[in-house]
Amino acid sequence: MTKCRWALASANEERYHDLEWGVPLHDDRKLFEFLILEGAQAGLSWRTILDKREAYRRAFDDFDAEKIAAYDAVKLEALLNDSGIVRNRLKIQAAVINARAFLQVREQFGGFAAYIWGFVDGNPIQHQWRTHAELPAFSAESERMSKDLRQRGFKFVGKTICYAYMQAVGMVNDHTIDCYRHSQLTNLHP
Repeated sequence: MTKCRWALASANEERYHDLEWGVPLHDDRKLFEFLILEGAQAGLSWRTILDKREAYRRAFDDFDAEKIAAYDAVKLEALLNDSGIVRNRLKIQAAVINARAFLQVREQFGGFAAYIWGFVDGNPIQHQWRTHAELPAFSAESERMSKDLRQRGFKFVGKTICYAYMQAVGMVNDHTIDCYRHSQLTNLHP
């Protein structure tokens, strides 16, 4: 079976590609998890974050936004000393800030999924990339998302991070057309 070129770099990346990447997500907790993980990835490889994902789930209370929003200085210090995650003070603080902003958005829109999927009118964008080199670093939608998230107080949500987020949660189908997952996800209705 032909797969996206990047998926062959490691077993963890291949599993992620085959089971998760590009699958439309509408579960608020999973959407929040990916928001935090994509922000943590800034300046790093996705493989680094994938390899640390279980440690992130443990360290960040399985991405329970209510719990994260209540983290105090003691918990933040413990996270800074947790070798299982990326120990970047700004990224850790951003997770708490983003949890609080996430809860506000969820309250305002009746769910984070309702808000975030609005950037693509509720339907995944189906791209027809022939090669990995064609994939953009950002899009008009990710720029709008980034601007709106920042206005709502979110951190580590630049247009490139937002585009990677859109790819991860299935808002765009960026599997190359020769990849077996492209057609599967094109025909998948969330």
